[in-house]
Amino acid sequence: MPARTITADAAGIWKLGDLTVNRIGLGAMRLTGSAAFDLGTPSDRDRSLTVLRRALELGVNHIDTAAFYFSSLRSANELINRALAPYPDDLVIVTKVGPSRDASGEWLPWPAPEGLRGQVEENLRQLGRDHLDVVNLRMNAPGPVAEHFGALADLRDAGLIRHLGLSNVTAEHLAEAQAIAPVVCVQNRYGLDARRPGADGLLRLCGEQGIAFVPFFAIAGDGREAGATGAEDARVRAIADAHDVSPAQVRLAWTLQQGPHVLAIPGTGNPDHLTANVAAGALRLTEEELALLDGPVVEV
Repeated sequence: MPARTITADAAGIWKLGDLTVNRIGLGAMRLTGSAAFDLGTPSDRDRSLTVLRRALELGVNHIDTAAFYFSSLRSANELINRALAPYPDDLVIVTKVGPSRDASGEWLPWPAPEGLRGQVEENLRQLGRDHLDVVNLRMNAPGPVAEHFGALADLRDAGLIRHLGLSNVTAEHLAEAQAIAPVVCVQNRYGLDARRPGADGLLRLCGEQGIAFVPFFAIAGDGREAGATGAEDARVRAIADAHDVSPAQVRLAWTLQQGPHVLAIPGTGNPDHLTANVAAGALRLTEEELALLDGPVVEV
């Protein structure tokens, strides 16, 4: 008999405000090329469209994107629109604003609060929607968030945004934003061996408050935008071998087991990797394996 196809509901569900999503989703950044932005070669358009359509077939109903996710030939938002519109009622598209790039790909200066409306409208135009499900304010500096988050709260009140989130922030940022409007998710860099100081505390804080914690670079780790380095320590390899899975699947399973409020958004432009990433939602690591992974790094 053929092997059963594992779908995204195997990872369980969580709510972003009133929007229910499966805990394993898809990051759209790598749909545009072999590496983020203009670091790699542009993707094959048909292959990227196939990945998006296959994601929905596998039960993925949470896609993370941004208007600044583009390479010299591909735009993540345009690919999403082309592949998936008209959108299913249960599909949640999360985007982010703050950073922006000009047409040549160069990063632009950090916008004034009033500049965020144009970024929101650009996401609406590219995605072909009349409102955005969730918008994360992506910080790139340690300063306060109040003015920029307040501008997004005004756009939420105007009906352009349904829910608000934060990205690349601290616990202090979260408290500052919550004094203005509800926060449904926090999207920060977080992985097995790629955690910043205070990351575990912020993850726990989000759980206590019912806020989704959404790690990025859960697989790439220190490879960041360039992707996984290919190096792997002996703990991860041993557990992967024991379960007959890949090291990337072990990393995703570890991520999801950090709490029921933790979501995963692994990015890929490869249909086979997509299937493997979704299947990781069904992998359950034992307490002994989790303890081993949280112990000292073992060299290859």
